[in-house]
Amino acid sequence: MIIIPIRNSRLSHVNHRYLTPGLMLAALLPVPVVVAAEYLSVDALQKAIFPQADAFQEVLLPQTPEQLQVLLTRAGPQPPHGIVRIWSAKRAGVLLGHVFVDEVIGRQSLITYGVGIDAGGALRSLEILAYRESHGGEIRNSAWRAQFDRRDTLEQLRFRTDIKNISGATLSSEHVTQGVRWLLALWQSALRPVRAAG
Repeated sequence: MIIIPIRNSRLSHVNHRYLTPGLMLAALLPVPVVVAAEYLSVDALQKAIFPQADAFQEVLLPQTPEQLQVLLTRAGPQPPHGIVRIWSAKRAGVLLGHVFVDEVIGRQSLITYGVGIDAGGALRSLEILAYRESHGGEIRNSAWRAQFDRRDTLEQLRFRTDIKNISGATLSSEHVTQGVRWLLALWQSALRPVRAAG
């Protein structure tokens, strides 16, 4: 299991004598509406990506700090992530590919999304499993998600060039794109099947 910690040091230097009046002021301000919606379970995601698979097995892939740094160099800048989970998908013992579930920060909350990478390294079926913010949910639009299908190199996953921005959902669309780049770099470095010399 891979964890890229969420870094938030904004509150680490707060002067606590101002905390109580600040909380009182915050109580008077309008509260933003947060929409927390679960759209797809992990089981449903697995079956949607690899419907022909008869077995999914979770893959534990510990990474050293050095390996993580190499991945960051390859994948490019990353938003804070939650936990990344990976499953191999097989049919009759033959590897079809991998299913990934990742979490990236949107504006303030985590977006949970999933994607498949087949045994040849092509992306399959980006899905949004859970969205927890009031704005930016347009990334669930099938036309936007379809931009990722069949891409198999990091050079094909450039935000605003290959993957278009969504007005009103810029952070969500950028962060999910960066997260997918991370997953593809991870697959290429640690999960790509070894081909027999022939």
